[in-house]
Amino acid sequence: MSEISLTIAVLGGTGKEGKGLAYRWARAGYQVIIGSRVAEKAQTAAAEVTEMLNGKATVLGLDNLEAAQKAGLAVLTVPYSAHKDTLLALKEALQGKILVDVTVPLVPPKVTKVQMPPAGSAAQEAVEILGPGVEVVDAFQNISFEHLIHDETVPCDVLVTGSSKAARETVIQLVTAAGLTGWDAGPIENSVVVEGLTSVLIYMNKQYGSTHAGIKITGLK
Repeated sequence: MSEISLTIAVLGGTGKEGKGLAYRWARAGYQVIIGSRVAEKAQTAAAEVTEMLNGKATVLGLDNLEAAQKAGLAVLTVPYSAHKDTLLALKEALQGKILVDVTVPLVPPKVTKVQMPPAGSAAQEAVEILGPGVEVVDAFQNISFEHLIHDETVPCDVLVTGSSKAARETVIQLVTAAGLTGWDAGPIENSVVVEGLTSVLIYMNKQYGSTHAGIKITGLK
């Protein structure tokens, strides 16, 4: 599917991470929809991103269900506390599509401590909820929104795990379009490591007085 024909819905995309990804993809030429439980919040976020693009692209804002229905590919950027309920509400609309799950199972207040759910990871939980009709891919957990929202070269890599190699390859193309370097990190079971790294990076940010620690893969071409 070409950039022109692919519509990406960033569900729960009114937060900083969601708006950062929406900005990067709209800038790259994709049709982007920001979704939210409340359509008005999505419209406000979409207007903010459109303004950031200086009118060179238009981002739409819709409620999550309509955004998921109109999208060729969906990206979920909700807090973990809303993860299950959002997936249950959108299950039918996501069938036959790729879902990129950006969710990290952080459990406040101990967000610097890795706390994985019974399914193994948020992405594996999404697989259980959505069923085999949806290709779930895990990505972008280890990239700070501080990098996404600005026009800068990002010195961090993105690990991509997922339920099929073809789905991972599609998402790696989106990673590249966002101006980042993506790596195929294997099957969805490996998402436990990728998601767990987020708590490690949060801890290191606090320990060393930073806001945007990331990871970089070395030794590969």
